[in-house]
Amino acid sequence: MNNDLKLPAAQAPELMQSKESWRVFGIMSEFVAATERLRDIHPAVSIFGSARTPHDHPYYKLTEEIARLLSDAGFSVISGGGPGIMEAANKGAFYGKSASVGLNIQLPHEQHDNPYQNISQTFQHFFTRKVMFVKFASAYVVMPGGFGTLDELMEALTLVQTGKTRRMPIILVGSQFWGGMMEWIKNSLLAEKMISPGDIDLIQVIDEPEQVVAAIFKHYETRGFEPSAAERELQLNL
Repeated sequence: MNNDLKLPAAQAPELMQSKESWRVFGIMSEFVAATERLRDIHPAVSIFGSARTPHDHPYYKLTEEIARLLSDAGFSVISGGGPGIMEAANKGAFYGKSASVGLNIQLPHEQHDNPYQNISQTFQHFFTRKVMFVKFASAYVVMPGGFGTLDELMEALTLVQTGKTRRMPIILVGSQFWGGMMEWIKNSLLAEKMISPGDIDLIQVIDEPEQVVAAIFKHYETRGFEPSAAERELQLNL
């Protein structure tokens, strides 16, 4: 290597600080671009789940059915835009009456955009993408998944629990898959007073696709899907 091309040691920290400063503008641009692209997709439901679920798995087929029912009922469906459960969610919505939205993430492994997206937005940063899952959702439907799914579920629960976003349905699909976690929440978190008794009511566990749609409509039947002025203010401060 030609040593003449190396930066003096004293300049290296300054260059890193400059890169960090410009990175902030990149993050801002992701927020602006995504907000402009997605602002007209309400009401919408965010569906989370594993990227590793194959096409012939019952979870894939169940997700596709739920997404199709939601789409035909007038909900845009938002997924992570990748394979597995995300693809099933986009596929079901794509062949329904409402928009299929993919919030894609650039990853070195595992993630590739699925072809069933009417609206596609790509992110470099997980945290900007996660804000968009919450910002435009009227409900969350959580299918079986791994660490990423749990991360998104816990973030949604925390934001609703702490009042940082409006209360909305958080639905876990699959009582057999989620049963152990729900028992742990009740027997450990609640029993040891790590959460309040009412926090359990933030979660619904449902098995049937039609009941998922019915639960979302039931939540909004007395108030409508449009956020109030106070809820809009909350969303601005996510």
